[in-house]
Amino acid sequence: MKSLLNRRSVLTGPSHVVRIPQNRAAMPPSPADADDAPPDLASTAGSDAAPNPGTEREPDAVSGAVSGSASSSMSATAQAAVARGAPRPVLTLRPVQAVPSQVSARGVQIANTAEVEWLAEEEALTPFRVFRSFAYSVSLLFHAKELVYYVALYQEGALWRALKAADLEAAEAAFRHFEDQATRLSDCETRRAQLEAQNEQLARMIARSEAEAERLRSDLQRRSAQEQAASNRQHQVRKEVSQLEAQRMAAQAHLNKAHRQMQQLNMTSNEAIPHLPAR
Repeated sequence: MKSLLNRRSVLTGPSHVVRIPQNRAAMPPSPADADDAPPDLASTAGSDAAPNPGTEREPDAVSGAVSGSASSSMSATAQAAVARGAPRPVLTLRPVQAVPSQVSARGVQIANTAEVEWLAEEEALTPFRVFRSFAYSVSLLFHAKELVYYVALYQEGALWRALKAADLEAAEAAFRHFEDQATRLSDCETRRAQLEAQNEQLARMIARSEAEAERLRSDLQRRSAQEQAASNRQHQVRKEVSQLEAQRMAAQAHLNKAHRQMQQLNMTSNEAIPHLPAR
């Protein structure tokens, strides 16, 4: 009761504690009340704690009325405090029930890995589903003799985990669960394989590009060499042409000189011939 009055004093400000007559048998005294009460009241409370069979229902009615009036006064006081802008009282947190996983809720149990390995060695298991992703694989196995389904997760061929189910629907749910887990585990390997393939493709493209660049470089060098050879040949030819032209001019001059000498000699020879009269 003191806790209710103290909570009321927090919401409404200063207030006076009013003792409400009630039967101690309806509400046992708290340790704080027993410590704060005088010795005579404590003894009285101890004596009143024993219920009277004849009057057992009357204290319950009184306590119910008191608690009802206290609850109504508390709600009215809280509404008034909220209207005045006072801080609202903090509600008590209630525990939230955890929802079990879908696999465990459908009757799937942890299987003994040694038992699964022994059944596999005895060829007593029939594979229904098989999923493989790099080093991880998942198998849905059926044990026909016991009508039991096993879902096994393998890593590099070694059994890692195993589940056991009595019906196919639960086994398929467990298989999908292990399939998702294997997919997540192999994500890095998937990315690694993709990057390796991309790097190999880039290496091939780089090699082709370098080979093409080398071919173009060789063509340029060959073209430059041919151009240089052509230039040298043209220079040599022009030099030879100049020399031949000089020789031609010298020969022409010598020929002209020889022609002049021949003409002079002919003229000299003609002067030595006597003049003969015509008949």
